[in-house]
Amino acid sequence: MTSELPLGREVAYPRSYDPSLLFPIARDQGRAALGIASGALPFAGHDRWHAYELSWLGPRGKPDTATATFLVPADSPRLVESKSLKLYLNSLNSTRFTGRDEVRARIAADLSAAAGAAVTVGFGLPPLDMGTGLEGDGDGARAAATLPGTDPAPVSIDGIAVDCDEYDAPNPALLAADPGDLVHEVLHSALLKSNCPVTGQPDWASLRVAYRGPRIDRAGLLRYLVSFREHAGFHEQCVEQVFVDVSAHCRPTELSVEARYTRRGGLDINPWRATPGLSPPPAGRDPRQ
Repeated sequence: MTSELPLGREVAYPRSYDPSLLFPIARDQGRAALGIASGALPFAGHDRWHAYELSWLGPRGKPDTATATFLVPADSPRLVESKSLKLYLNSLNSTRFTGRDEVRARIAADLSAAAGAAVTVGFGLPPLDMGTGLEGDGDGARAAATLPGTDPAPVSIDGIAVDCDEYDAPNPALLAADPGDLVHEVLHSALLKSNCPVTGQPDWASLRVAYRGPRIDRAGLLRYLVSFREHAGFHEQCVEQVFVDVSAHCRPTELSVEARYTRRGGLDINPWRATPGLSPPPAGRDPRQ
């Protein structure tokens, strides 16, 4: 019988609007382990969420649908756990609203209350960034076009021939840089994987490291990213760990780290952390998203 199979078990979803479903988590919990003191962040940034499954009822009971983008500032005291965000959004499915503006305002108010800072909500998604498809498979594989702004074209490090044997926890000792060779470059990898600390499910992401300073050893960076493979950490915390570890071991004068995680439960998240004062990268979505 299907009721006896683990995949056949019913999952209860809310039938009415319920903002209490949002589960906030204090960012200080993860940052303390990285040596980041509360109120003294070494980075600026945001968490950009993409919602693909958003629906509600109009005033006459007719369903409406949309996609949406949520922008949570990195200096908010709390992050919102992703499964709870999915459940919260599903609580809108059978709830009547006067129109799209009311829906947007309600979501913005509820997410802001959960995060402890103003969260921006807008309908629609950023464009699919086909320029993230990197050509070639070697150390110098490059994107077909340069990124908007001043950054050079990203270079994939995934084709580097390197032995990997560390998977259980991020190992910053694998990182190194040449202080005698100063560069400005963008390195890209699609091999970042970690595990959700709540569900144990795998989280997959592409990572971009844009920096100025001593040339980062690409093989070491690749091995470092692979060492996250069985690590249990929230998306936001993993990106912050990369920023802190690269800053400490490679000493860039400017650093920008963005991860684009693949979709789960109708949501994907794109944390970005950077040296204060740097502009955010152009909003976009990877083909895997």
